[in-house]
Amino acid sequence: MSERKFGEGAQPSPVLTRRRLVLSGSLLGGALVVGYAATNFGAIAAGALSVGAADASPGVFGPFIKIDEAGWVTVVNRYQEMGQGTHAGLAAIVAEELDADWEMVRFESAPANAAVYRDVTMGIQGTGASHAIAGSWDQVRQAGAAARTMFVQAAARKWSLPVDSIGVRNGVVYHLASQRSATFVDLLADAAKIAPPEHPKLKDPKDYKLIGTEIVRRKDSQSKSNGTELYTQDVRLPGMLVAMVAHPSHFGGKLGSLDMGAARKVPGVVDVFEIASGVAVVAKDTWSARLGRDALKINWDDAKAETRSSDELRALYREIAKGKTDVTGSTFQTKGKVDDAFDGELFEASFDFPYLANAPMEPMNCVASVDGRRVKLTFAAQIQTVDQINCALAAITLPDMVEIETLLAGGSFGRRGTLTSDYIVECVNIARHVGGGRPVKLVWTREDDMSSGYYRPMAHHKVSIKCDEGGLPTAWRHNIVSQAIVPFGANELPTHGVKNSPYLSVASVVDAKIFTPKLAVPPGLWRSVGNSQSAMVMEHTVDLLARRATRDPAEYRRAIFTKVDDVRKLAVLDLVCKKAGWGSPLDAGWARGLAIHECFGTVVAQVAEVSVLGGNLRVRRVVCAVDCGIAIAPNQIAAQIEGGVCFGLGAALYGRITLDHGIPQETNFDVYRVLRMDEAPAVETHIVPSKKTPTGIGEPGVPPIAPAVANALLSLTGRPTSSLPFVI
Repeated sequence: MSERKFGEGAQPSPVLTRRRLVLSGSLLGGALVVGYAATNFGAIAAGALSVGAADASPGVFGPFIKIDEAGWVTVVNRYQEMGQGTHAGLAAIVAEELDADWEMVRFESAPANAAVYRDVTMGIQGTGASHAIAGSWDQVRQAGAAARTMFVQAAARKWSLPVDSIGVRNGVVYHLASQRSATFVDLLADAAKIAPPEHPKLKDPKDYKLIGTEIVRRKDSQSKSNGTELYTQDVRLPGMLVAMVAHPSHFGGKLGSLDMGAARKVPGVVDVFEIASGVAVVAKDTWSARLGRDALKINWDDAKAETRSSDELRALYREIAKGKTDVTGSTFQTKGKVDDAFDGELFEASFDFPYLANAPMEPMNCVASVDGRRVKLTFAAQIQTVDQINCALAAITLPDMVEIETLLAGGSFGRRGTLTSDYIVECVNIARHVGGGRPVKLVWTREDDMSSGYYRPMAHHKVSIKCDEGGLPTAWRHNIVSQAIVPFGANELPTHGVKNSPYLSVASVVDAKIFTPKLAVPPGLWRSVGNSQSAMVMEHTVDLLARRATRDPAEYRRAIFTKVDDVRKLAVLDLVCKKAGWGSPLDAGWARGLAIHECFGTVVAQVAEVSVLGGNLRVRRVVCAVDCGIAIAPNQIAAQIEGGVCFGLGAALYGRITLDHGIPQETNFDVYRVLRMDEAPAVETHIVPSKKTPTGIGEPGVPPIAPAVANALLSLTGRPTSSLPFVI
């Protein structure tokens, strides 16, 4: 790895031309300002920045590849690297098609420029939906193949030889018959003069030497392990100030009265002032800012705040699901004639899910400076395009005047991807008040991070199912109660994993609705989003139905998947059962539970071995089978599945944010438990061989673990699980 320093690779702020002002200004003054009231926010957001497209100047090998005179091949990663290993996968794709020396491949984060680096599916530059590899597969392969072709053509011209007689291997271009060879460095100047081909020839997967091998490993392990990796908290700039913010104690609360006299007297405090989200204390260092904030005397106005407790909200959600309130449901899937389909004997169940914090190891933080119309941000940006737009609105400027240098993130799990850019806008507001282009670092403590919301929303699912004589569903009614995770469009995200499920497909009648209560508690993205709840509902329900029909859970699922011709799930089911020894004897007091779920294009099956020892639930082994298309980096796939299992298991065992009269009670890891190392199960990952386009892997390992454990508990105790976290 080469040494990377703060500021390297940063792009200068674009010049404000009349063209930018007119085009960007027209977009900024339209739908974006009016509450982002657009059916396709991605297209409008990308459009707001596409005015800079003509000024983009990618290198000779395009925007994703840089090759320098020292022989380093740098792959430009347009996504946020937050621990999922995206950089290694993208680098491997480029290196494979380029035939580069893997030891001479490195990566850097792309600048914020949606005109060049937008995700082809989302329409904006950002990271989400486990889409980094899947969204880049064709584009990055072509970039690598094009660069390879340029080197081959350069050698052919230099040696006066046919192009098809020249090969490339490990960064060396060669002609076997004449024993001529040259490195990328030798041919760099000549290759730079050749226009990249529009449709370069791609490798056949059977010829891959790097993709799918154990060679592909992370490129940031050394810097992270020796402490040289740069995170936002490590940033130090000349004249930089540090800010902390006092936020309302209740969601939806406002500032009532403020006495800032004592805070201003704290040594090191530079300024104290009100901002939209609370009261900012700006100081020369973090500790002074903290002491200054502690010295504030604030009375909050909670007249319009959320003051209900979790138990009250849970009871309300149950009433909503029964149709006993004025919250109207909207249909997200319907099939057949409902009429009398649900008359007679029904299977019924309901499930409750608490609010959950994302709780990444690195709390929210940001460095910003505002100098007139120019805004410079340095932080772990996840949705760069959205952040540019929101910060432009805050600073009264244009999106392409907001420069972002993206750093690596110490985790996110969805928290850094809020569509309000809450803490980032907060930092910009503070920097704008300070003015003069002086940098300000906003620091949130762990308590700030965990008590300020953007939680996985509380949810309630209620199902009513009619079955045929074989126990398979013939009619499925499903009511979901959940806040809207995004502020526009239909409330779709909580339905993911339910909508179009094979378990609904097998039924001839489907009546599925979602109810969207409006609360002041801000909901947000959480790793695997709605799938983390729906998998529990669907997979535990299916085990309960299998038990009701006195059928083996694996055989019951196999019957459904066969009936709806879901060959991928059948293959994953067969693989996980084989590897887990499904049906074979276990030690006394232990049981297996099975769950299968598809999200972000990937199917994951898990079998958990579970026991209850001394009143404590223990998971000792989890066997996983994964169909994620072609496996770019098997080690990274295994790592993401292992991490997803542990993340999801910790949430299922302990995760909850409890509101007491509207105030979050779990604000640090002493009470918001995560899975500890001695509680982590042995995780085995088995990948289904495939040559299909790769699909997501960062999130799909999370959803199946909770229902796999619940189903094992059902086998052990005969008792269903109706809420999380587990209660033993």
